[in-house]
Amino acid sequence: METTIKVSNEVKKYLDRMKIFERETYNNVIEVLIEDNIELNEKTKKELRERINEKTIPHKEVKRILGL
Repeated sequence: METTIKVSNEVKKYLDRMKIFERETYNNVIEVLIEDNIELNEKTKKELRERINEKTIPHKEVKRILGL
């Protein structure tokens, strides 16, 4: 099913600049944006999960170690 969406002229200009080739469809440009966003979100979530498992030092302990 296809549909029409309304975008501002500014958004259209951005989409035009993002095209890899002149006749690329806006649908393809938007799909790439969505895929990149999903990938980035998944990568960020994975990194956050990894950081939670790392040992951290409380702020007060860092100050004590540094003599502050």
